[in-house]
Amino acid sequence: MSTLRESVLRVQPHSVALRHDLHTHPELGYKEHRTSQVVQEHLAKIGVTFKGGLAGGTGVLGWLPATVNPSGARTVALRADMDALPILERTGLPYESVHSGVMHACGHDGHTTILMTAAEILQLQPHRPNNVLLIFQPAEEGGAGGQRLCQEGALQGKIIGKPADIIFGLHGYPRAEVGHVTTRNGPLLAAASQFVVHIVGKGTHAAYPHFGIDPIVVAAHIVTALQTIASRSVDPLDSVVITIGQVLAGVAHNVIPETASLHGTLRTLNNGADIFAKRRISEIVTNVAVAFGASATTEWVGAYPVTFNNPAATEEFRRVARRVIGEEAVHEEPNPSMGGEDFSFYGQEIPASFFFLGLRPREPDSYPNLHSPDFDFNDDAIPTGAELLCELALSE
Repeated sequence: MSTLRESVLRVQPHSVALRHDLHTHPELGYKEHRTSQVVQEHLAKIGVTFKGGLAGGTGVLGWLPATVNPSGARTVALRADMDALPILERTGLPYESVHSGVMHACGHDGHTTILMTAAEILQLQPHRPNNVLLIFQPAEEGGAGGQRLCQEGALQGKIIGKPADIIFGLHGYPRAEVGHVTTRNGPLLAAASQFVVHIVGKGTHAAYPHFGIDPIVVAAHIVTALQTIASRSVDPLDSVVITIGQVLAGVAHNVIPETASLHGTLRTLNNGADIFAKRRISEIVTNVAVAFGASATTEWVGAYPVTFNNPAATEEFRRVARRVIGEEAVHEEPNPSMGGEDFSFYGQEIPASFFFLGLRPREPDSYPNLHSPDFDFNDDAIPTGAELLCELALSE
């Protein structure tokens, strides 16, 4: 057993306690004030230099300088996200969320704990050939906290430390077994764009629809028509997902409202499909509304690029992972996922590699999915994640 693994396993009870505490007190994007404070207190306790109050107030960067050839050392960045989701938890766990309607349903409590654990172990290493930049990021869930940190110069050495040369990140993965990891070169996660459709009709009494223009009917036809983009407008080999996740309209059962709105997401894997799908969404929205005598506009309110794994950085990850957890536990992800990740913004600046960390116990052979009210990050995955981040930070 390696010295690093022994160290990680020795602090595992404390890591689990940290993770459970974060799970009990989840916070939404840009509101991670308590979480940020926990991170900062941890870094201060273990003697890691840090800078807080970033990316809107809750982001934290930690800095561990190289102890070997510090003037010529490269800088390895490690990233964890901290925010939770607006979901009502139903796990029934002793450490269940105390904030009704907010929970760590995507495992960011686990990601944050893993990076805090790695920071603690790395601080104790006398031989550090690389500088290490620790990124505790707010607002991954639609808030583009990663983009904000990049804009503030987190990777350029403008906030703390020196410019980063390479960055690694991880995400808990319910479909892979604990102790295993999976990744791929190139696109790993899709570009994700958010949009809102604003529909304006003409309100009237529900009993006299002929005196109005029903925006709810218009909305229903738009939802249906948008699905033809994937089925009839793009090459079947070009992955496109359009999902309407929120429909807002009306104030009473007997009133046809004046307006309605649709909130949705577009997922694509290449720039051409992304541009085309956005144009078709706007065309369909506008013209379906006109066909019913209404009007509608499409507002694009945020976008994440494709999470693209740099081949050289990803091969470095594979080499380290095979040595640490064994070749049989390192897998190739056969296809990209249509999920989105704002880790993608870091990869637009420097070579980046993102990997999935197995969460599923060997028994049973299934595990609650991400963004589910039943999901909980598996504590048994913490040592594997922390050891891999440590080894990546120390890789020469």
